[in-house]
Amino acid sequence: MSLRKLTESKEKDLRVVAIGGGTGLSTLLRGLKRYVVTPDRRRGIRLGESARVERAPTPPCPEAHCIIRELSAVVTVTDDGGSSGRLREDFKMLPPGDIRNCMVALSEDEHLLSKLFQYRFEHGELEGHSFGNLFVAALSHITGDFAQAVQMSSQILAARGKIFPATNTNVTLAADMDDGSLVRGETNITASKRSIVELRLEPETADPLPQTLEAIANADLITLGPGSLYTSLITNMLVRGIPEALAASRATKVFVCNLMTQANESLGLTASQHIEKIMQHAGGVKVPIFDYALINTGDISAARLEQYAREGQQPIVADLERVRALGVEPVMGNFVHEGDVLRHDYDLLAERLLELGMERPVAVSGVG
Repeated sequence: MSLRKLTESKEKDLRVVAIGGGTGLSTLLRGLKRYVVTPDRRRGIRLGESARVERAPTPPCPEAHCIIRELSAVVTVTDDGGSSGRLREDFKMLPPGDIRNCMVALSEDEHLLSKLFQYRFEHGELEGHSFGNLFVAALSHITGDFAQAVQMSSQILAARGKIFPATNTNVTLAADMDDGSLVRGETNITASKRSIVELRLEPETADPLPQTLEAIANADLITLGPGSLYTSLITNMLVRGIPEALAASRATKVFVCNLMTQANESLGLTASQHIEKIMQHAGGVKVPIFDYALINTGDISAARLEQYAREGQQPIVADLERVRALGVEPVMGNFVHEGDVLRHDYDLLAERLLELGMERPVAVSGVG
């Protein structure tokens, strides 16, 4: 049944949690945000007791049915390259880059303020830094709390959702590679020519925010992906408590499969093998985490395929029977948007995900 018919026939609104990082998560959030009832700006923005910013409410859902009561994004915080990496090194803070992109994606009005947050300095000592990263860094030092700085920044941008770092602990990625070597740091891992065998966080005792666990427990729909398999998706699963919370959740849980394989992270891996790698890093959780896997089966132009083939990348094989054997129901469709690079069509993606969220979870077979 179409999303329009579902919204017309049922009095149901959803709490949605989207987990990931990189451009994949911000792309998805752009599609989901237009279904959110209204930005939460009732509390204003406080910097101590001396400053307060109040904003008048804006009309909810100007473009679509208001079916998302609450939207939360859980964002990986392992980036150590570029502006984020320099801020981590200089100020011993969590990397703001992926979170900044999500704030802009959820912004009520992606114009002046959003452009300001995305503005990147081109000269001088600030070269390479984005204004948004510096802004979050400053707020982190004023408040003494990175997660609080993220919430304040989101309110300034009138974000139609809440954004939580996967953990407030300053973590480093470490990867065991297929040649037996150990590589530390996300930038070094992605630059390596070897394949990742196992990923972990240092320290391994990183905990999620209580708000993240609460959002997962109360969710009606939870998504993981799209995004780089290891450095955007599995990183979230390494935060202790998150896999267990996902397994215990009664929400409809959907894995959004990437369109193409990715050098170092997923070359040669099929859709089912992506799910298997996630489960292998899920902290000992044995039950299927996902109810559905959203998999693109739409055509990609020959020119774009040739472009990606030069990097050794190819469309991810939709091995549907093997996905079903894992206890996950595949959902196929054409979700491709072709520009200079391939991306998911965020409108089609959001609509299909919300259709799944509005329906009853499918009864799937046991793991085989």
